Amino acid sequence: MGVKDLEDLKKLSMLRSQIDGVPFERVLTEEFPTVSSDDRIADALSVMRESKYQDIPVVDNGEFVAMVSYASILKKKSVTLDAKIKNYTRNLPVVTSDMQITKIAELMVSNNCRQLPVLSGKKIIGIVRRTKLIEIVREIKALNEIKVWEIMTNPVESVKANDLMDDALDLMIREDYRTIPVINETNNVVGIVGMREIIDNNWKKDNKTIGDLEKSSRSQITVESIALTSVKTISWDSNISEVVDMMVDGHISTVPVVEGKELVGVITEYDIIELLAACRERDMLFVQISGLEDDEKDYTDAIYADIENMVSKVSKIYKPESLTMHVSRYNDIGGNPKYSITARFFINGEAIMMKEVGWDLVQTCSNLIAKLEDAVINMKDSKVSFRKRKK
Repeated sequence: MGVKDLEDLKKLSMLRSQIDGVPFERVLTEEFPTVSSDDRIADALSVMRESKYQDIPVVDNGEFVAMVSYASILKKKSVTLDAKIKNYTRNLPVVTSDMQITKIAELMVSNNCRQLPVLSGKKIIGIVRRTKLIEIVREIKALNEIKVWEIMTNPVESVKANDLMDDALDLMIREDYRTIPVINETNNVVGIVGMREIIDNNWKKDNKTIGDLEKSSRSQITVESIALTSVKTISWDSNISEVVDMMVDGHISTVPVVEGKELVGVITEYDIIELLAACRERDMLFVQISGLEDDEKDYTDAIYADIENMVSKVSKIYKPESLTMHVSRYNDIGGNPKYSITARFFINGEAIMMKEVGWDLVQTCSNLIAKLEDAVINMKDSKVSFRKRKK
C-alpha cells in the first residue's frame, strides 16, 4: 500500500477500523511531570531538562490548567526566568478515554504539539504522547508498507556545523521546527541539533532571561559544539515501519532521509501522525491548517474559501487527496508578525511541497494556494520532482 491508496474508500475504511480499534490504554501515559501556575519559567525549564519533555501540564490544586511549552517560550522576544508560568501557558484540546485514535492524531496535527492532556472532569489522569501514537503503525501492515519518500519533508532545511547556535535557534523558531539536520559542504549528514540540545545550552540557573537579551553571551557557540554526531539516518526507499522502529527504540523524533550519504529530506513523528489523521472518516478532501493563534482563527473562512476555489479547479485535472498547511511566525515588529506558511498537497499519488512568506496572513495563504494550483497545472510539464523520480 502507498499514500495513493488512501483515496480508495474501501481500503481507507478498513485501515481506519484497524487504527481506531487500538485500545485507548495503549496510547495513554499515566506517569508524567507537572508544574504549577505560580512556578517560575526557570522551574519549568529545569523539569524539561530532567524529564526530556518539552510540553508540560500545568496543574493547580489537582486540576489541569493548561500546558507550558519550550517552543512557545522561545517565541517570546525575551522571557525573565523568574516570570510566573501562568503568563506563558498554552491552551490545547483535551482528550477523553472514549475518543477515537484518528481524532487524537488529528488534534495533534492541528495543534502541532507533542503531548495532549487526558482529563476526567477537571483532573488530568494522563497524557497522550506522539511516540505512543506512532507505535500503532508497527502493527498495521498497510501502513508499514508505505515508503519514507511518500511522506517525508522535501526540500529540507539544515544548518552547517560551523553555523552559530543562534542561527539554528532562529530557524527553529521561524519554521516551528524542533530538530534540524547538520550537514557538511557536500550535503552529507554529520549531526543533528534539536530543542533538547538548545535547552541544555541556552540558559543557566544564574541567568536572568532567556531570549534576545542573552544573545551576546551565546553568539560564539557553534552548532558543532552542541549537535549530536551519532545521528541515525534512513534511506528514502525504506518502509515506514523501519523508521518507526528507529524512532521508538532510539527515543528520537526526527530522522534525516538520505540517498547514499546525501541529505534529501527529513521524516518526523509529526509526518507519521499526519498519516494517521488522514484516515479519519470525512465526506470530503482532508484539509488541515495548524499553527494559528486564537486571534487569527477568524481568518479561516477566507483561507478555506481560497482552498475550495483551488480544489474545484485542480479536481478537473487530478483527484486531490489531502492538504495540510502550517503557519509559523517570526520577526515581530510593533506586534506584527511575519508569517512563514508551508503546505503539503497530496494529489494524483504525488506530494507537492510549497512555502510562502509575507506580512499579511490571508494574502500569504492566498499566494501559497495559488502556487499549489500552478504546480498541479504544470505537473506534467514541470521538472520531475524527487518523489516522482523515485516511484
